[in-house]
Amino acid sequence: MNEQINNAGNQKTNSDEPLQQMVIASTGQRLGNMFLDIIFYYIFAIVFGLILGLAGLNDIIESMNEYLLGVIIFLTYFVPQEAFFGRTLGKLVTGTKVVNEDGSKLTFGKAVARTLCRFIPFEAFSFLGGHDRPKGWHDTIPKTKVISIK
Repeated sequence: MNEQINNAGNQKTNSDEPLQQMVIASTGQRLGNMFLDIIFYYIFAIVFGLILGLAGLNDIIESMNEYLLGVIIFLTYFVPQEAFFGRTLGKLVTGTKVVNEDGSKLTFGKAVARTLCRFIPFEAFSFLGGHDRPKGWHDTIPKTKVISIK
């Protein structure tokens, strides 16, 4: 499909879709995403641990470095959701979606990059700075943005 963005970078059209306005997610939506994804991540981690325990992998879990296990669970929660759907459970609830800066669908590599950028120390503070619409390092480094689709 042939996608085009206007000079302002905020409109996108496909040959078989009408022109649509892309609205950057608000600060409230981004904050909601963060808090909801923290809750869903912990629920996911508990279920993940229960499944591994029921599968008889207790010894592996207990012998694994806790930080490494957390990173694996974190990657398992965020990457597939953003790579395949462009949305985590938190984004689904708040009506937002992550896309490339040009508005195209997020690639698997950029989903991995976004998730790895979340491990940068003080990354959460990258949203501060008086911007009208928030954009953190996990957006700017892989060149993505979160848009409102409601």
